[in-house]
Amino acid sequence: MATLIDTAQNIRPKPALRHPEKANRPDTEVLRKPSWIRVKAPTSKGYAETRKIVKDKGLVTVCEEAGCPNIGECWEKSHATFMILGEICTRACAFCNVATGLPQEVDAYEPKKIAEAVEEMGLKHVVITSVDRDDLSDGGAQHFVDVIEAIRARSPKTTIEILTPDFLRKDGAAETVIDARPDVFNHNLETVPRLYLSIRPGARYFHSLRLLERVKERDPSQFTKSGLMVGLGETKEEVMQVMDDMRSAGIDFLTIGQYLQPTRKHAAVKRFVTPEEFKAYETIARAKGFLVVSSSPLTRSSYHADSDFAKLQAARQAQHA
Repeated sequence: MATLIDTAQNIRPKPALRHPEKANRPDTEVLRKPSWIRVKAPTSKGYAETRKIVKDKGLVTVCEEAGCPNIGECWEKSHATFMILGEICTRACAFCNVATGLPQEVDAYEPKKIAEAVEEMGLKHVVITSVDRDDLSDGGAQHFVDVIEAIRARSPKTTIEILTPDFLRKDGAAETVIDARPDVFNHNLETVPRLYLSIRPGARYFHSLRLLERVKERDPSQFTKSGLMVGLGETKEEVMQVMDDMRSAGIDFLTIGQYLQPTRKHAAVKRFVTPEEFKAYETIARAKGFLVVSSSPLTRSSYHADSDFAKLQAARQAQHA
């Protein structure tokens, strides 16, 4: 049977396996989730309306691609995190559920479609993220800029938060995005340095840290944000050291959430961190000087991003006062 590919629309077939690089890995043990992790399946009218807008415009969301447990709650409130530059990533992180393989061509109409969706959903604050595009000369930096400009042209009052790749070995790419002046520049460190080789092998800890430091150096008015997953085998002392590294880089906002294993082929959950431990991390992080801290089992980078942005603004005003 022949497979027809519509090359006029630059569409390539998805890989037969979502994670071909993990296919031959041994299955890892999946721990039973505790009560504080479980969430209900999304069924609300608001969820259905958000899903329709996303599907009708042919957009991709990290909420779906990464299997976020908060999708029901967020989509009910029309809070979707748009993922640009396609849905296939050039990296193969051990924790991530986004498909890996040969990326699709960049959709030149994507900025316009996202701007239309932001307007239709009436978003006051929007989060834009992307897959890693190591195949592109600028890592997709200009496409981020095009999306930011399209949103501002159509919804000038909407504040924009971006969650970017690391732009590793892409000279000038980070500066291109910084100069577009998003309201929040987010890049997740994800885990402690000791675990990078096994969890985030395509990235470099100090490069990611330096990226966020460069944002502050180039435009001190931009809020910077980064996140950690816990439950991967890190120690409390290692997490505290990462907090110190982040503060040295001037990072304003820290998120800490529980790592959840997408499949048996992904990195295993070593343990489920208790809500009390997350609260302790929050207390420590606030004492270290972060303007805003979100630390809970279900915290994700864009979880409650709209209300947290208001907290960022209020905290900076109080700091200046």
